[in-house]
Amino acid sequence: MIFINFKTYEEATGEKGLSLLNDIGEVSKTTNVPLIPLVQPIDLGYFSGKTLLHLWCQHIDPITYGAHTGWVLPEAVVGLAGKGVCLNHSEHQIPMDVLVQSVKRAQDVGLKTLVFAKDVMTLQEILKLRPDYVSYEPPELVGSTTTSVSQAKPEVIYAAGELCKNAGIPLIVGAGIHSTEDVQIAIERGAQGVAVATDVVKSADRIERLKQLLAGFK
Repeated sequence: MIFINFKTYEEATGEKGLSLLNDIGEVSKTTNVPLIPLVQPIDLGYFSGKTLLHLWCQHIDPITYGAHTGWVLPEAVVGLAGKGVCLNHSEHQIPMDVLVQSVKRAQDVGLKTLVFAKDVMTLQEILKLRPDYVSYEPPELVGSTTTSVSQAKPEVIYAAGELCKNAGIPLIVGAGIHSTEDVQIAIERGAQGVAVATDVVKSADRIERLKQLLAGFK
C-alpha cells in the first residue's frame, strides 16, 4: 500500500487537492495496491463523496462531544466518511500519554490507525498500542528529495520489520521515498507499504510518479 500525505501543500488542498485525488483515483484503477490519501481535516469535508478512494484524516484529538474549540473530533471524521487517521507524524508529534488516548478514541469510533515512529525505540512503544499500521520515518529524512530512508537506513528498516512481524502489525516506511528502488528495498526488508508526500504531490507528472513507485511492489 502507499499512503500519500497531502500535508498542507497548496497542490493538495481545495480544488487543487481534488485534482490530485482524481489523478490518484485514475492510477488506483490499474493496481491492486491500495492508495490511501492522508488529507487535512477541513479538506476531508470538501473531498467526501467526490472520490471512491478511502480518505484518511491527518489528525484527531482524544476528545468527545463538548466544549473543545479548535480540536478535531473523531466522530466528525467518521461522519465525513473518513476511514482512518494518521497520528504522531514528525511534523505533528504527540506526547505518549496523549497518543495512547488518541489511538483509543480512533478505535472507539472505528477509524483505522497509522502511527508514526521516529526511531526503533519509539516504534516498540507504539506497537504496544496495537494500531492497524506503524510507520518508521526518521525525521531528518522527511521531505528529502535526494536521500531516502531506504538508501540511508536499510538495516533499521529490517530491524523495524522484524519487530512488526513479531507483533503482527504491518510496517509502513517513509521519509524521502522517491524511486522504484526505494520501494523495493523497503518491501524486501519487511515493510508492507510506503508513505510518500513531496515526491507525488509536487510532481509535474503525478500519475507517472505513482506508477514508478508501484513498480517497486512487483
